[in-house]
Amino acid sequence: MRLVIARCSVDYAGRLTAHLPTAPRLILVKADGSVSIHADDRAYKPLNWMSPPCTLKEGTGEEAGVWTVINKAGEKLIITMEEVLHDSTHELGVDPGLIKDGVEAHLQELLADRIETLGEGYTLIRREYMTAIGPVDILCRDADGQTVAVEIKRRGEIDGVEQLTRYLELLNRDPHLAPVRGIFAAQEIKPQARVLATDRGIGCQVLDYDALRGIEDDKLRLF
Repeated sequence: MRLVIARCSVDYAGRLTAHLPTAPRLILVKADGSVSIHADDRAYKPLNWMSPPCTLKEGTGEEAGVWTVINKAGEKLIITMEEVLHDSTHELGVDPGLIKDGVEAHLQELLADRIETLGEGYTLIRREYMTAIGPVDILCRDADGQTVAVEIKRRGEIDGVEQLTRYLELLNRDPHLAPVRGIFAAQEIKPQARVLATDRGIGCQVLDYDALRGIEDDKLRLF
């Protein structure tokens, strides 16, 4: 990961245009190719970003100090440096992934054991399917044989939908899996997260933890 702190302005040109005036900012360039620009507020959310796959070109000569980031759709993020205060690179290695709390981990285990909860004819490929950006909670196939990636949360919020979106972008590049669709599964799904998921073609599934535990305790139980 490369960390750059600089006084810079940022211009985005794509489906719309956006401009960030000159100010001190943190620029993160990750090993996956993503570039994000952060201010000293807004918690973890960047002011602007470019998701992979994308390319970063650092200008030379008259263009020195100008970074141009271009994604596969031709959208551009242009970062104009006025003063670089810090520039360092750090090798983080492969991340082991998020260790979920007990409830989320148990939900994953229960749902994998009873994958037909998602629909008749579903079959499990595997739990914790590893990708370059972390493990997908459950990878399975539906009754038509299409690959389905499932992200599991206790409380389903927008961040979880964004996480699943990144997984789907990556999985759909694998010809052995594509096309891959997503299901966002949680005990509770916030309205904003449901709207975003629906807009992106991601299905939503509300999980009844107590019912799943009941199935686990007595697999012959009738509902």
